[in-house]
Amino acid sequence: MTYDFKLKPKKSQVQMIEMYLETCKKVYNYALRERKNWVNSRKSPINFCSIHSEYIISPNKQRPTYNSQCKSLTDAKKIYPQLKKNHSQVLQQTLRTLEAAFVNMWERGFGFPRFKKKMRSFLYPSVKQEWVGDGWVKLPKIGKVKMRMSRPISNGFVLKQIRVVKRASGYFVQLIYQLSVNIPETPIQGYPLGVDIGLDSYLATSEGELVKRPRFFNQLHGKLKSLQRRLKNKKKGSNNWQKLQTQIARVYQKIHDTRKDWHFKLAHHLCDQAGMMFVEDINFKAWAKGLFGKHTLDAGFGQFFNILSYICWKRDVYFLKVDKDYTSQICPNCNTQTGKKNLKNRIHNCPNCGYQTNRDVAASQVIRNRGLVAVQRVNEIASGGVLSESIFDWR
Repeated sequence: MTYDFKLKPKKSQVQMIEMYLETCKKVYNYALRERKNWVNSRKSPINFCSIHSEYIISPNKQRPTYNSQCKSLTDAKKIYPQLKKNHSQVLQQTLRTLEAAFVNMWERGFGFPRFKKKMRSFLYPSVKQEWVGDGWVKLPKIGKVKMRMSRPISNGFVLKQIRVVKRASGYFVQLIYQLSVNIPETPIQGYPLGVDIGLDSYLATSEGELVKRPRFFNQLHGKLKSLQRRLKNKKKGSNNWQKLQTQIARVYQKIHDTRKDWHFKLAHHLCDQAGMMFVEDINFKAWAKGLFGKHTLDAGFGQFFNILSYICWKRDVYFLKVDKDYTSQICPNCNTQTGKKNLKNRIHNCPNCGYQTNRDVAASQVIRNRGLVAVQRVNEIASGGVLSESIFDWR
């Protein structure tokens, strides 16, 4: 469990936090440059060099790794006393973050790590239980910092890590707690609910509920446009330029926080109605590149599905993604093809059985039916071919 609380640091503590972030950024960029130079030195052909410049590093030098750079960091502290002002594990964790970025590049196909303009957080990987009290948190070399505890911490959990995060609206602390318990997989049970998402309505459920799409970005677009127009006339790097940048960042954070809060409330609302949740398996990256990309990104469907799956797991609701193809071309009542519909056609009217309902509601009912078929297959495999009828008596 991660608890996110806002810090209320003193002026001297703010300076220490900023110093931590700046030092972490320098260590990260220096270590990245060292790795990048080693990679570039291995790109030169063996028979000739570039006429402009070439990275020349001894062929016997091994590739920089997390362990070798941690050792170099210890030696660097003797030359640069500034590094001693930071907690040693914080700087080591910065190098571990860089190592994770390279592992993601090699194993998951991510791009080459980039240099950081700003470091927005730092992590204490090893902490003590007494570092957190009622309304305060102790940060090594920074001191006790007040925090606003917006909710109580659950009993029985063990504090594992502390992360300090800088955002546009201030400084926050993330307390990572752990509890050694075995959580069973979510059982297949309860009432099924299909969910179809879109831009006409944010979502439609198989029960006929239509949720209006809120326009998070459009509500504050005028204010953003005004601030960005004023920013254009300011000298880059000046105090007024910095103030406007801070105001713009706060508007963007407000949009993000409002959207995320609404997603959580909607996810809880859906979980109140069902024991099984079925949604479409959609490639949101491809969807965001279409004609309505701006509105798709504003809706944040990908974030909503992640939150919905987490809330379903937390509330013991079975969550499953099903095939998205042709959900609007199939009648949920008789399961026959009805043909492709135009975007302006918002009513589903089956010529075969005469079933009529909202187009998005019909699609959500098709998603529900597909989810039940998938669940049936899972149950048959789990039961060795003996299928329990209790799951499908929801009608």
